[in-house]
Amino acid sequence: MARDPDTIQREIEQARDALAESLDALGERASPKRLVDAGKESVHEQLDDPRIRYGLMAVGALLAIAFIRRIFR
Repeated sequence: MARDPDTIQREIEQARDALAESLDALGERASPKRLVDAGKESVHEQLDDPRIRYGLMAVGALLAIAFIRRIFR
C-alpha cells in the first residue's frame, strides 16, 4: 500500500527532531566543562574522608622531615 507523502514528511520531521534531542543530550553529557566539574566534585568528596585527608597530611609531614634532614646534613 502506498503511503501519503504528507505522512512520510511528518515521520521524517519527527525522526529529525528525535535525533536532534538525542544529540543535544549526548553533547551535554560529554561536555568538557561538565566532566571537569564532576572530577572536581569527586576529588572533594575523596578529600572529605578523614582517612585520606590525614594520610595525605602524614605523607606531607614525612616528606617535609626528609627534606629538612637532607638540608642540615
